[in-house]
Amino acid sequence: MAFELGIYHFGELTPDPTTHQPPAPGTRLRELVEQARTADEAGLDIFAVGEHHRTDFAVSSPAVLLAAMAENTRTIKLSSAVTVLSSDDPVRVFQQFATLDLLSGGRAEIIAGRGSYIESFPVFGYDLNEYSELFAEKLDLLLKLREENPVTWRGSLRPPLMNADITPRPDRELPVWVAVGGTPASVVRAGRLGLPLSLAIIGGSYRQFAPFVDLYRKAGAEAGHAPEKLKVSVNSPGFVAATHQEAVEVSHPYFQAGWMANHHQRGQGVPMSKMAYEAQATPAGAFFLGSVQEVTDKIMAQYEVFGHDRMMIQLGFGNVPQREALKSIELLGAEVAPVVRKEIASLEASAARVTA
Repeated sequence: MAFELGIYHFGELTPDPTTHQPPAPGTRLRELVEQARTADEAGLDIFAVGEHHRTDFAVSSPAVLLAAMAENTRTIKLSSAVTVLSSDDPVRVFQQFATLDLLSGGRAEIIAGRGSYIESFPVFGYDLNEYSELFAEKLDLLLKLREENPVTWRGSLRPPLMNADITPRPDRELPVWVAVGGTPASVVRAGRLGLPLSLAIIGGSYRQFAPFVDLYRKAGAEAGHAPEKLKVSVNSPGFVAATHQEAVEVSHPYFQAGWMANHHQRGQGVPMSKMAYEAQATPAGAFFLGSVQEVTDKIMAQYEVFGHDRMMIQLGFGNVPQREALKSIELLGAEVAPVVRKEIASLEASAARVTA
């Protein structure tokens, strides 16, 4: 697998910092379809949308939105980011993404996670006291569903399946990634199962996450999985523009609005000043924020630390206006991605010659 670069989005309905009005949900959803089409045309590898169940987000059903994107794109992979598997039914998740995979010609993926937001648990009648157990059991069932049909399975938190015929069936093994935010047990689980790891780095120094990647690869190797199977994606916020100043000036007011709206309901409504925002754009920071060269350099610096396979940017968090968001996507696809792919391919070729 060549190095991949893509975008993820949560479909925020953050009030505009100038007009103080949120976008209409239908407008936001159509904008995301347009962003996916632009990303596809620009040559990016993946577009992913996250799942929330609150009035300040437009996306509660990623598979439906991704299906609309499938009909407006040609080659780009389409993924959830994440599917909150703990509060969903793995059978329905499998069926929805199998349908998406068939519609899109084999471009669907699932990034499954326990969920850093918990609003879906009471909505669908799940007990938060079983937070970890729900994910472990449902991930086990999801993997069983993609391996065989009909399916016989028994757990403790969901009714059993007895020779159940689960359709439709995709024409290939549906990719399932495990999303983690820095919990060692989650990292080890992904490694032991031999599932690709989707690592969220949304602040601080990215280098502090290197031990988690090492732990993942160690757990995978101890479980007997080949190194090439243990893929890693790094996911962080960012915004690309012609210059560093433009990237900050355009995106910070919206990021700040989104940050406050997003975290206030979680009791973490601390403003993100412009100084703090720019600090995350430094070589040590987590954000992919700045000019084409700055973002390219940050990706390459992280590659030296993680040796990862995919980089996904939460581009334009807080509803950066569509015109500016599309420009940023075009820069990422047309100017950042080709350079990054070429440089990483060269590094990998050199490493292969050394070990030959």
